[in-house]
Parts: sequence; structure tokens; C-alpha cells
Amino acid sequence: MPDLDGARQAVIEASNALADFLSARPDAEAALTEDEEAGLARVREAEAADLNAAWKANLLRISAADLTGEAALPATSEALSRLADAVLARGLEFARAEVPGETRLAVIAMGKTGAEELNYVSDVDVVFVAEGDLDLATRQAARMIQIVGPATWPVDAALRPEGRHGALVRTVDSYLSYLREWARTWEFQALLKARPAAGDLGLGLDWLAAVQPLIWGAANRPGVVEDIRDMRRKVEDSVPRAERRYEIKLGPGGLRDIEFAVQLLQLVHGRGDPALRVRSTLEALEVLVAGGYLARRDGDELTDTYVFLRTVEHRLQLQRLLRTHRVPEGGEALHQLARGLGYTADEGFLTAWRTHAATARRLHEKLLYKPLLDAVTRVPTAELRMTESEAASRLAVLGFADPDSALTHIRRLTAGIGRTATVQRALLPVVLHELADSPEPDRGLLAYRQVSDKLGATPWYLRLLRDGGPAAVRLARLLGTSRYFTSLLLHVPQSLRFLSDNADLRPKSRDDLAVGMRQAAARHSDATAAVAAVRAIRRRELIRIAAADLLGLLDDQQVGLALSDLVDAVLDATLTVASRDVPHAPPIAIIGMGRLGGRETGFGSDADVVFVHNGEDDAGRKAAGRIVESVKRLLAAPTADPPVELDLGLRPEGKGGPLVPSLAAYKRYYSDRARLWERQALLRARAVAGDADLLDAWTEFADAVRYRPGGLSEAERIEFRRVKARVDSERLPRGADPNGHTKLGRGGLVDIEWAAQLLQLEHGDDPLMRTTRTVPALEAAAAGGYLDPVALDDLRLAWEFVSRVRNDMTLARGVPRDELPRSGPELTALAQTLGFGSDTQEFLNYYRRLTRRAHEAAHRIVSGPTQPHLHWCAWSATR
Repeated sequence: MPDLDGARQAVIEASNALADFLSARPDAEAALTEDEEAGLARVREAEAADLNAAWKANLLRISAADLTGEAALPATSEALSRLADAVLARGLEFARAEVPGETRLAVIAMGKTGAEELNYVSDVDVVFVAEGDLDLATRQAARMIQIVGPATWPVDAALRPEGRHGALVRTVDSYLSYLREWARTWEFQALLKARPAAGDLGLGLDWLAAVQPLIWGAANRPGVVEDIRDMRRKVEDSVPRAERRYEIKLGPGGLRDIEFAVQLLQLVHGRGDPALRVRSTLEALEVLVAGGYLARRDGDELTDTYVFLRTVEHRLQLQRLLRTHRVPEGGEALHQLARGLGYTADEGFLTAWRTHAATARRLHEKLLYKPLLDAVTRVPTAELRMTESEAASRLAVLGFADPDSALTHIRRLTAGIGRTATVQRALLPVVLHELADSPEPDRGLLAYRQVSDKLGATPWYLRLLRDGGPAAVRLARLLGTSRYFTSLLLHVPQSLRFLSDNADLRPKSRDDLAVGMRQAAARHSDATAAVAAVRAIRRRELIRIAAADLLGLLDDQQVGLALSDLVDAVLDATLTVASRDVPHAPPIAIIGMGRLGGRETGFGSDADVVFVHNGEDDAGRKAAGRIVESVKRLLAAPTADPPVELDLGLRPEGKGGPLVPSLAAYKRYYSDRARLWERQALLRARAVAGDADLLDAWTEFADAVRYRPGGLSEAERIEFRRVKARVDSERLPRGADPNGHTKLGRGGLVDIEWAAQLLQLEHGDDPLMRTTRTVPALEAAAAGGYLDPVALDDLRLAWEFVSRVRNDMTLARGVPRDELPRSGPELTALAQTLGFGSDTQEFLNYYRRLTRRAHEAAHRIVSGPTQPHLHWCAWSATR
């Protein structure tokens, strides 16, 4: 108990209103040091006319303990709530005396009163439940409000069903009917804090038990998370913009920010965890941290901020016993507030307030808008709280082929009482649900356990999954979809940090990659170690690109550009390393060919390249050969990474020609002996890495060869068709389905690329046609009038979709593959990855329809007349 003089002085300094009361009622001074039972007895024994004085005497008692440090904030709020219970009970007694009759009536405390977090001055939110004579109960409830409100706290029944327009009193069944049929999300949110406070407490407990399942089932309703977010925005918008900066309750960084975030976490996770079903905000923060749903640091910061803001609110209201949440802009009112909070200067208080408000807002945004909440709401409640036997059968239903193994992984992940196991128990329902929707849930769960085993003790890992935006959902989806991604991630598990933010999944530019790789290589004097550092960067970038592709953040052309830029940078850095300390090293250029040259590299593509040097003597030629052999050796060194396989087969003379011809020899070959298909191959060739002057010289020569004015001669057209026919008849692997081979099948990539290249050979004098990329070449042909728009759509759609199918097959299996699976789980998984669900027939029909139309379009270009665009105009009119 505080001493009387100290208590009196503290109260007089903090509250003008209570000082005035003491002055008017000197006999009330004894209340400053009396115990709670004596104080509440004042209320229980007060007559109606004395209820206000009894209430203020109790405020003296509670504020004295608060202001002298005898009671912390939670104890103060609980004491105020117990006082409210006593006031409500006494008010109901007065009402029954004035409106006599027998009926069961329970007063349910809501809001801060229900949570036992009441302020010194606040509305006391209630609802009424009755059994028996409802008319009588309604009159008694209405009279109680009239008696209590003017004497103590205002009593507000607006949280009842249908608000102020609804019936003041309802039966339990009526209440349940309303909740089932009409209640909105915010009404369930309000019920989180409900408790019987006065009247027939047995009836109140019956009501509470009946509504509990509905409260904790509310998160199963569609859109519940967005409903709460929207309600928070509306609450904030209800405060005039000019006043928000002074609001500690409703404005940004105010109490409502914390309360909404906490209540949303409770509603979403409380379906499966009864420990979260508490009313008090501070207690909810404790159990959310204990259950692993909230980081310890975040919980501590929210607790400190909540206590600070509530304490400020209490001091504001004590000054004049007025319901306010507005910090004074200045003057004596601000001085009194700052002094009452222990600050010697106003600016010290204002700085602390700004810091806490910023914390509240930051964590509010982090918690209220984290995607994991949306993911949890998609998990059926039954899956959040299963026994082990129930889990085994449920895992089988979800699609896990080996439920026993899955249970073993789950046991290992959640074993023990440590923080890691606690957080895993909170995360696993979402992870399992996401894995269940993936093509390979069993493999995905194994990979999740492997990643967790590697990183489980790392402080940031589980925090990232719980709080890092969509990281947990994305990780589960990727692990259950892609063996390629999983293999890479298991070697660099730290890279899963990319998953939390779309910006981190944006592929790096070619220049940024090249600079980073050169710097990494320069830190190693040994060439093998230097290129290993380069390949480590490549591995991380492959993880980034694969994740972005599978998550739909990149389209097919962007994937090709990103993978090509990555190969360019690897070749640039490796050539630099291989050229170090080589005597007589001449200028060397690397020319990208095929898909690399076209910047259309896939996850399973070889790197088709040609090396050219500009050495002037025999020593230079030999040095160039040693450098190129070194590049090949360094990139082929066995590692855990996907290999960088160089294919030099498109060099002059093919495999029988020099490994690295001089530019002069290269020019002589193309001037004297190159065949049409070699000139055609140059359409997809581009300067990739090496000496800038040599690259420019090569580009100038290549442009003159591939983009000849006048198009093809008739003999060349015949030769083009002859070679294409040979490709169609001879290169398709034996036994392959011509309608299911993504590269060489009908309407596959080669069909479309050859059509584009023929148009480029015919119209290379048009600058728009001078691109090494397939789709831009087709688009340029359509813009120039050389290709009908309908054909453009057919070819472009097929090229993009087939490219995606080809990449997804590599990503799914972890190894390159060109032919569609013919049936079985692989085909189902591919269809699912591509967005067709488990309907493999729909996927196959779509694939065949696109490729058939593309094949017809490509065939008409390759086999058509000299002026293809004239033919297309006539053909399209018949479609």
C-alpha cells in the first residue's frame, strides 16, 4: 500500500478531476490507501445517489497504486475492470428493484472491459443475454444502462447483433443464429474479448461456451484476413487526417495497430491452438511468442510499445477524467503529461512516443499483411490439430504416397521443447498444405527437412519462414515442384532468403554479374579456385532465376534472357581467369551460337560457342589454344552444380576444324566454303565475351554475311527446304513421338525458329529483322508486312508455351529433357506445374493444338512462294 501523503500528492499532481473530488469530499481521502475489497464494498453497498462517489473513491485507490508505482499497467487495468464488474452488478440490482420480475439476464463484458484492460475513462462495452421473459429483461437492461452511465462509465451496447438497431437483449439461440447467418468478421473479432461480467453468470458462461466454436471457426470464412485489414483501414480513415499525428489509439502507430495485428494472429492460429484463446492483448502477445507464431524480439517490442501507449492513455484521461486519446500539441497540458510519465522535458516524451509509434506501425504492417496468414486460413481447421493416427490418414488423403515416412519427418522437425521445434509446429500445417498441392509432396517434405536440418540452428532461418513475407509458402511450393531447384538449394540453403521479396528474385543484369564474378575470381590465385568462385555465384543466380520462373515472376522470354546473361558472365570471367599469366596471349573473342546466341537459353541448354583469336604468329595461335582448352577444363570440372557444357561444334569445319580459328581464317571460311545452313546459324550468333575490338570486328563481318540484300536465290530456297526436310526426318530420336518432342517435333522450337530464320534471310536488308532472338524476329516480320498477324500469334504462342514446357520438364526432374512424358505421374506433375491441375488430357490437347497451328504456319513459310507475305494474306482469309 502507498503511504497516504505520497498517494495524495501523486494523485493531485496527475489529476485535476480527482484533486477536485478530494477537495469536495475530504472523507474520501481514506480510499487512497484502502485495499480492493474495501473499495469494491463501497460500490456494492452504495445507494444509487452515491454510486458516482463510490466509483471515484475507487479511482482514487487504483490511481494511487498506479502513480506511486505500486501497481504496473496490467494490474491497474485489471483493477479498473473489476471495478466495472462491480458497478455493472450494482447497477443491475438497482434496475431490478425499479423493474421487478423474475428472468435470467447476463451482462457480457466486451472490448477492454471484457479483456480486463479497461481505461480510467472509457465506454464499458456490453451485450445482454437472457432466458425467460425477454421483454422484462430488455427493460431491466435498458434501465441499468441509464443508471450506470451518468454515474460512472458510459455503458455502450452497440456491439450487439445488428448494432444500435438490433434487439438489446437476445437469447443464446438467437445470438447463435445471428452469428451463423449474418455476423461479419469484425463481430467475431470483437467476441475475442467477451466474458460474463454481471447478472446470471451461469447463463453467461453457457452463452460463452456456445459462441466459442463460432469465434474460432471465423478464420475459415472466405476473405477473413482481408476483412480485418480493411476494417483497420476504415478505423484509421475515421480520424481526420490533421488529427492522426496526435492520436495514440486510432492513428498510425497507435494502440489499434497493435490490437488488430494481435487479434488477427489469434483468429487465424487460434483455430488449431487453444493456448491462443485469451482475451488480454498482453497475455496474447505472451502466448503468441511461446507458440512460435511471433518472434521473441517482435513480441518484446510490441509489449513495450503497448504498455507505453496504454500508460500515456491512462495519464491523459486522469488529468480531467475525460475520454481522450489525443496527445496535447503543447502548453501546460503537454508539460503535465510529460512530467506524469517521468520525463523532465517535453521533447524527451515526444521522442519516446515517436519511437514507439514507429515500432507499432512497422510491426503492424509486418504482421497484419504477412502472406503466411492468408496461407494458414487455407488450411482446414481439422488439419491444424490432429492426433498422430489422424495425421497419417490425412496425409494419405492429401496425396502423400508414404504417410509413414512423412510422419517420421514431421516428428523429427517438431521433436523437443526448444524454440526451433515450437516454430516448426506453427509452420508445418501451412508447409504440409502447400506441399499437398505440389506435384511431389513426399520429395518436397524430405527436402524441407533436409533444409531445416542444415539451417535449423541458424537464427534467421525459421524467423524468415514465419515472418519473411511469402517465404514459407514459396519454399514448400518450390521443393514439391522442382528437383532442379531443390538440388541447388540444398548446396546453398542460405539462398532461400531470396524468397521473401520479389525484388530479391529479380535476375541480376549481365554487367552486374560480370563485375561480381570477376571480383570473386580475382581473390584467388589458383585458376580452379577462381572459377569455382565464379560457379558459386552462378549457382546462386540459377536458384534466383529458377524460383522466379516457377513462381510466375518471369515470362519465358525473360527466363531466356536471364539465363543467357548468366552464361555470358560466366564465360567472360572464366576467359579472364584462363588468360591470366599465359605468355603471348592474343585477343580472344567468344561468340554465342544457337540458344545462347539468341538469348533463349533454357535450364537444360548447352552453351554453343565459337572462339576466335587475333594472334599474328604461331606463339599467339598456340597460346589461344591453351586458353580455350583451359576454359573448357575449368568449366567442366566436377562440382555439385549443373554443368556448364560448352559445345564448339558450330565452329568453321565443325569438329574437324581448329578449336580456335583466327578471325582471318574465320572470314576466309565464310567467304569461300560456308554453306547456307552455316550462314543461317549466324542469324543466332552474337558477341558474348572477350576482346572488345575483336568482338566488334567479328560482328561487322557476321552482319555482312547473314544480312545480305536481296534475300535468297531460288537455289538457296530449295537448299533451305532440303536441309529442313533432313532435320525433320533424321534428327528426331528413334521412337520419339513427333507430336510430343518439344525441340524437333511438329510445331516444336526448331519448326518455329527455322520459319523465323527464313524470313530473316529473305528480308535481312530490313534493319528491324536484325535480331538473334526468335520472337522479336517474328514480330519484326509482322511489323514489316512479311508475316500475317494470325501466323505471328500462332508461332509466338507456341514458341513461348513450348519453351515453358521444356524448361519446366528440366526444373521438375533436375535433368534436361525434350520429350513430353507419355503418361503416368510425370505427365500429371507437368500438367500440374503448368496450371492444368491433374487434367493431363486438357494439357495434351492444348499443347497439340498450339503446336499443330504453329507447324502449319511454319510449314507454309518454309514451303511457300518467294513472297511469303502475299501467300499469308491469301491463306489467312480462308481461316
